[in-house]
Amino acid sequence: MLSLLPSAAQIGNYRQDFAIGVNGGYAFTNFRFTPKVNQGLHGGVMGGLTWRYTCEKYFSSICAIVGEVNYAQMGWKESILDYDDNPVINESTGLAEKYSRTINYVQVPVFARLGWGREVKGVQFFVQAGPQFGYFLSEKTKMNFELEKRNTTDRVNQVIEQDTMAVENKFDYGIAGGVGVEFSHPSVGHFILEGRYYYGLGNIYGDTKKDFFASSNMGSIMIKLSWLFDIKRTKNVTRK
Repeated sequence: MLSLLPSAAQIGNYRQDFAIGVNGGYAFTNFRFTPKVNQGLHGGVMGGLTWRYTCEKYFSSICAIVGEVNYAQMGWKESILDYDDNPVINESTGLAEKYSRTINYVQVPVFARLGWGREVKGVQFFVQAGPQFGYFLSEKTKMNFELEKRNTTDRVNQVIEQDTMAVENKFDYGIAGGVGVEFSHPSVGHFILEGRYYYGLGNIYGDTKKDFFASSNMGSIMIKLSWLFDIKRTKNVTRK
């Protein structure tokens, strides 16, 4: 019992570290429509503010809570193909038809984070996951044909209702998670590179029996770079 007491006392190393900073990145998004809409990945920028509260080092795991407030460009980019997987040509313009929708959001993710490695000077690897909430700001459609003159005859996917439907549900919510690496140095702060995935649980269109789409939720892959600097660091604790 006496031999276990010193090791038990060292299990949790308490902290009250607080850091803030900025982040930026790029998101690749599509929407899960039912009925299905053929799509590629829509690309858009994102960025905002980040804060992090580090509360404990448990064994070798550094435990923290991370929050962000971001502006993000989500959306979808349609793959308009014929039955032979060739681009559909618009008869009026002679060009392959292209359609994309950009939907701008304010997004607020909140993560529980576990890190392993250096806190002060060096490299730390981490995983984090948690809920994410978003609110619709605006939307913009980009296409190279007139809706009344689109070529629906040759399309292998005949679902076109989404092309003229505005976003109905402004509130978005879902689950996000990511993995990444952090480089820290006392004189420059913390540089964080992360890959993240977001799975939306809310639909942008109504999903009742009378509505056309049964589901219209988004999924997004994000690559982000953040820079944080320390506002508060707990004194009299052992760090590596």
